[in-house]
Formats: sequence, structure tokens, C-alpha cells
Amino acid sequence: GWVVEAALHSAGGTAFAGDFVVASGSSDASAMQIVVVDVSGKGEDAGTRALLLSGAFGGLLGALPPEGFLPAANHYLLRQDWDEGFATAVHLWVDLRTGDFEVRSAGHPPAAHRASGSGRWSLLRTEGPVLGLIPDAEFRCVRGHLASGDAVMLYTDGMVEEPRRDIDLGIDRMLGEAESLLRGSFVGAAERLATSLGSHDDDRAMMVVHRT
Repeated sequence: GWVVEAALHSAGGTAFAGDFVVASGSSDASAMQIVVVDVSGKGEDAGTRALLLSGAFGGLLGALPPEGFLPAANHYLLRQDWDEGFATAVHLWVDLRTGDFEVRSAGHPPAAHRASGSGRWSLLRTEGPVLGLIPDAEFRCVRGHLASGDAVMLYTDGMVEEPRRDIDLGIDRMLGEAESLLRGSFVGAAERLATSLGSHDDDRAMMVVHRT
């Protein structure tokens, strides 16, 4: 009853990207957690840090309750003491039986929720500082429900940022494109959006979670 798709495009088509996605399911398959991360910097340096963090974050994601992940990820980044070691992230937890979900963000563009009844997307604005800068940071939670046909979209700023354009305008364009592209079918949704939107000079990541 669920479809989850991800797309990752690196800047200039390089082998390394500073954006990555990690997912984990509960042992009884009743819930899943997904985190989309954007590591500071570009090129191989950002890609190397992303590889290290993806392994660490994957371990944290499977071992902690939803409210514990971002504080633990923040603590991990602070301990690395990298010169350019911060990252933004958005974290989604979904109860696969009920459709209830929680979203938490760390300095990241807001997740978006599609209500199947109206076909419209709305933003899930949460508060939380960038990972790796502030000890003992707190991350607020937004709760919601995914009914049949609803969807949640997670993405990095490369999907909505372009030179000399306000990020809010980029988000509006992305939601409009999602409304148009995904009206018929969600199959290939993440790839279609990642291909048609954003800056090709920046890493882009898109994740779409759809309850069928």
C-alpha cells in the first residue's frame, strides 16, 4: 500500500554528491524513517563527507526513536570538528498501518504534503538549526496523516534554488510542477521532478512517499 521513490543528481554529473538519502524500516515492518541530507560544500570534498555521514546516519536511524535522530546526528557532526562540517536535513517518520507521520527539520527546505482530495500541495514548516553548529539543539515536530492517495515530498535546496532567484519562488514552482506532473501517476515521480527542476550546477535529491 506504499510507494517510495528517490532520485539523486550530482552537480555537473560527477560521481560524488553532497546530497544523500537514508531510509530504515522497523523490525516489525510497521513504520519507516527517511532522512534527506544536504552536506555543505561541493564536489569531492562534499561527496566524501556525504559518504561518511550516510553510513553513520544509517546506523543512527535504525537504532533511535524518531525524536532522537536529529539530536544524535547533530552531536555526531559536532564531534567530527570538520572545518566545513555542517549539513541540513529533513527527517520523516511514517506509521505504515495508520498513515500518521512526523516531520522534523534541521535548517532544511520544508517538506510538502499532498492531499488527494484537493490534489494540492502544502508545506510542512518545522523549526530546527543546521546540523553541526549548535550543541544541544532542539528540533520541533510537525505531525500529520497520510490518507489513501496522499503523498509527502522531501527534497534538497538544489531542487528549488537558482542564481538570483528567491528560494520561495523556487518552492512555488516545484509545487506547481508536482501538481501538474503527478496528477495522473506517481510512478517515476522523483526522477521526473529531479530532471525537470532545479539547478544543474548544484546537487539535487528528491524523495516521494505515496500511500496508494
